[in-house]
Amino acid sequence: MIDVVVPVYEHYELSHSCLEHLARQSAPHRTIVVDDGSRDGSPERLQREWPDVTVVELESNGGYTRAVNRGVDAGEGEYVVLLNNDVQPRPDCLERLVAPLERDPRVGSVAALMLGPGERGAIDSFGVSADPTLAGFARLQGQPPTRAGTGARALTGPEGTTGAYRRAAWEQVGGFDETISAYMEILDLALRLRSAGWSTAQAPDAVGVHLGSATYGRRSPAQRRQAGFSRGYLLRRYGVLRRRVAPRALLTEALVVAGDALVCRDLQALRGRLEGWHAARGRERHPWPPAEAIDHSISLRESLALRRGALGSGREVGEPEV
Repeated sequence: MIDVVVPVYEHYELSHSCLEHLARQSAPHRTIVVDDGSRDGSPERLQREWPDVTVVELESNGGYTRAVNRGVDAGEGEYVVLLNNDVQPRPDCLERLVAPLERDPRVGSVAALMLGPGERGAIDSFGVSADPTLAGFARLQGQPPTRAGTGARALTGPEGTTGAYRRAAWEQVGGFDETISAYMEILDLALRLRSAGWSTAQAPDAVGVHLGSATYGRRSPAQRRQAGFSRGYLLRRYGVLRRRVAPRALLTEALVVAGDALVCRDLQALRGRLEGWHAARGRERHPWPPAEAIDHSISLRESLALRRGALGSGREVGEPEV
């Protein structure tokens, strides 16, 4: 059985569209919508208009990771699919997405192919890739859909918009780390799964359309600070600055923080990183992921270019659409 977990925060029109697309899926599944403290009547409308959907209503907005963890806990299916409410999956998306999990018991997660809106939409993401400093990027973003079958770019794990997980793998590593309320949580989960010995797979025929930052748009100072928090936290949890890549990581972070300060005229990116670094103090260090989980072909120059693209679009890997 497949549990589809959809975290939402207001914007009922997006949730309604997402649920309409889920209702057309060829694979049997249970839909679990987690309302993260909406004040626009979304929980009541969901319960009234979608009686077959399980609605988990949280009293206050506690962040993406908490909402997803509660949704996964509410299910019991062997497979878990995380789905943002601004995604429109094709009718066979779920069936094809869990197929690699059914074929190989060693696979712990599967990446779906997300396209941008429009008939000729480019790839929005096809999983996430990590560079040698464990910075994460939406894999193959902006490339034509034909690139999805080439195997180009190492796959670390699914992206946040749509991805499938084996429940046993999810539970083994403890799901999302709720110290990270949003941003980069999907990368952290992918790295921990790979370190625990689970492999990942891609499903180029599991296709959906990601409407794209439909809830957030351009990032606010608070969001940029939270993204910085996540990066600082993960740098310390994985001991990045204790490895040979430390000079590259320090240079990259200095350039990113300086660029963010010049563009946005504040120090939120720096403050967030310092807060995240402090939050990781005394926490057990995560093991370094296996070599195949890292894309060593991503150079410093390309990493910076990818970060500039993320800043310009207002996106971060694992950005919640709730």
